[in-house]
Amino acid sequence: MKAKHNFFQILLAGCLAIWFTAFAPFVNFDTKSTPAEQETEDAQEVNRYLYVAVPGMSNYLDRGGHGLLVFDIDDGHRFVKRIATAGLKRVDGTPSNVKGITASTATNSVYISNLETMQRIDLETEEVVWEYQYTGGADRMAMLPDGDEIYVPSFPRNRSYMMTEHWHVVDAESGDVLETIFPGISGSHNTIYGPDGKEVYMAALRDNLMAVADTDSRTITRKIGPFSAPVRPFTINSAQTLVYANVNRLLGFEIADLKTGEVLHRIDVEDEGFDAKLDEGKFHGGGLPSHGIGLTPDETEVWVVDEDNHALHVYDNTVMPPVYKTTVELNHEPHWVTFGLDGKYVYPSTGQVIEIETREIVAQLTDEHGVSVESEKMVEIHLTADGKAVRVGDQFGIGRAAE
Repeated sequence: MKAKHNFFQILLAGCLAIWFTAFAPFVNFDTKSTPAEQETEDAQEVNRYLYVAVPGMSNYLDRGGHGLLVFDIDDGHRFVKRIATAGLKRVDGTPSNVKGITASTATNSVYISNLETMQRIDLETEEVVWEYQYTGGADRMAMLPDGDEIYVPSFPRNRSYMMTEHWHVVDAESGDVLETIFPGISGSHNTIYGPDGKEVYMAALRDNLMAVADTDSRTITRKIGPFSAPVRPFTINSAQTLVYANVNRLLGFEIADLKTGEVLHRIDVEDEGFDAKLDEGKFHGGGLPSHGIGLTPDETEVWVVDEDNHALHVYDNTVMPPVYKTTVELNHEPHWVTFGLDGKYVYPSTGQVIEIETREIVAQLTDEHGVSVESEKMVEIHLTADGKAVRVGDQFGIGRAAE
């Protein structure tokens, strides 16, 4: 029986060999090669784009006009298109200056705030889904990591707001206000969600304290600081243990412990021989030579803006306190800085694109008319060919070492 079984095995193998020899040239064994299947595969190809909202430097329309500009990161940051946006002043119909930008994979949308409103734009249709005016206006907001809700600070137009300034918790799908939080800090302004989604960090431009909110209870749990002066742009590490903050009248930054609230270090770029003019009448006022700070995604470096000297200063963040490494000179004054998701590029608000490894300026963002684009409000979004967002970045250049 065993011999008979072996005989049939040999016979079957022989028949298969003859069949493959005769017919294999005419049979397609690539299971992904049919037109329909190939189209499906191509639809999953992911493209990396930089979305830049303008006017993103005050209301200066000569630096990119009005709209949402899209640049192809993998094609030399080539201009792709301009998406029409809302955000017009109700008084005269002119574009209102953009205050913040964020995006969500859950809603497949990008969100833009300006002085009066916040709007949601669908990434597939590129249409404005809704635009709402929120009590107190809308400043630089932040998106929950799962993309479901947004913390939107009111815009501090004048000092009469003082301790009544607030953050709206907004549903990302509908735009409805879920709750309003009054953290007790003056000048509601900048907002960062922690990567774990459990806490929100809030800074006010007239206060030397930061507030921390628990996202489940939507209550303030503690304050960070006091810093030496009102807190302006800031960023955090992925472990949510440290905050790096610009403050008024400092060319540099201060570092605080996010758990204890204690300010740990003060880094003054003037110690490296750079002067800070502290001009109260400059773009951001308050004698603020550093309006912009970010961590490289791997958190090995801190990059800080120098408006007076038209530069970005780079600090080694593998030691504490960080140590000065080098300076990258820009064509004029920067007012913000953020990073690409893969850690290859750094984006100052001047529209220049800098390769992090070489410190070389490799591109200048320009619009369809060849005009240089400048904006503080930009976010990286990865899209499939059919317009579905699979990954989004952050306007603040937060640390991503834990990802």
